[in-house]
Amino acid sequence: MYSKGVVMVEKELRVSKIKDGTVIDHITAGYALAVLRIIGLTGREGNIISILMNVPSQKLGRKDIVKVENRELREDEVHKIALIAPNATINIIRSYEVVEKNKVKLPKVIKGVIKCANSTCITNGGEPVQPTFIVENVEPLRLRCHYCKRIMTREDVIDQF
Repeated sequence: MYSKGVVMVEKELRVSKIKDGTVIDHITAGYALAVLRIIGLTGREGNIISILMNVPSQKLGRKDIVKVENRELREDEVHKIALIAPNATINIIRSYEVVEKNKVKLPKVIKGVIKCANSTCITNGGEPVQPTFIVENVEPLRLRCHYCKRIMTREDVIDQF
């Protein structure tokens, strides 16, 4: 009745451990699919992907979790996740064990990761200028373009991926 990797225990649906890969935990509730989009996963790559959304969390109230088998995230992907899930933790799993656990950290200045939403910003005009943003607030996300002063939100960031 249930697919491989999903186990019914005392009327609770549980997702089994992964052998190797990455678990992205403490994602802001409702943003798991955006995290997948940011790291470029569509489901067609062949990796088993488990998505849990709006699960109870003592720390956040509700959270999302993404498990990706046989794939470890690159540093630039972790930085992108921090933009939309500032409380996320990245767990690297090898042989069913957590071998590395890191909390994402949003730097005070973001360079070259996203582009300015202002189409008339100098960074979008073909000039050799790297988009640069000052993090004014983490939750809710508020980024200010260094050049045109445009304020960008989490939704502005998600729309780019």
